[in-house]
Amino acid sequence: MVSRLACALAEAARAAYIAAMSHIPPLDPMVAAKKGFRESEERLKRFWTEAAVAAEADGFVVLLDGRAPKTPAHARFLLPTEAAARMVADEWAAQGEFIDPGAMPATRLAATAIDRVSQTRGPVAEEIAAYVGSDLLCYLAEHPTSLVAEQTRAWAPWRDWAARDLGIRVEATQGIVHRSQPPESLDRVRELALELNDFALTGLATLVPLLGSAILGLAVQRGALSGEAAFDLSRLDEDFQERQWGVDADNAERTAARRAEAVLVDRWLSALNPHP
Repeated sequence: MVSRLACALAEAARAAYIAAMSHIPPLDPMVAAKKGFRESEERLKRFWTEAAVAAEADGFVVLLDGRAPKTPAHARFLLPTEAAARMVADEWAAQGEFIDPGAMPATRLAATAIDRVSQTRGPVAEEIAAYVGSDLLCYLAEHPTSLVAEQTRAWAPWRDWAARDLGIRVEATQGIVHRSQPPESLDRVRELALELNDFALTGLATLVPLLGSAILGLAVQRGALSGEAAFDLSRLDEDFQERQWGVDADNAERTAARRAEAVLVDRWLSALNPHP
């Protein structure tokens, strides 16, 4: 029972951090609207036949019947790689009679990068860095011992990877009482975030709160870990409880949606070719 309570408290803390990612709207339009991001309620009909990608001097632009669609701030969808632009164009091509924003996550990532993150890079990097201050990988359960052992086996290698490959050193603890991390580790995460272009920074800022971990987010962004594997690592507590108590149908649906989001953002980051 205590373990279940600890998991619930950890989930609540993670949700609070998700709300704090103030410059990045969630990929789900309904969730975005609940969090205060303005969402159009107008149901728009498809007005194009073909979606394509065209190369320009400074990137790749998405075209609908030869004309460039606009972001909510009236900018063109101009992306740094053909693969990323193709992800956006494919979503437009797949639309039915009416536009479904919920089926266009790459388009939302691109629009967020162009309209929002380009104007708020510093604050976005600060919010990402804040996650390493209470990173999921640093908070092991107090018991049962089987869960503690599972977390140790799964999470310790990624804490070691962060220290060795990225210069991010964090200290683990047991329980949910906050443990401060070295300020230089937060500075390093901020530095790494600011090295990214607007589009990769948007992907990282979307992934980190989903996983509850800046370390796991950076591992995916740098190609060291898949989005799906990172998501599985982020929910060891929940998976343990499900093995003990069974799977709730509503929770299973939410988990599947979140897993799909992690996989999508991984595809987005890979399409941007950010891996060193």
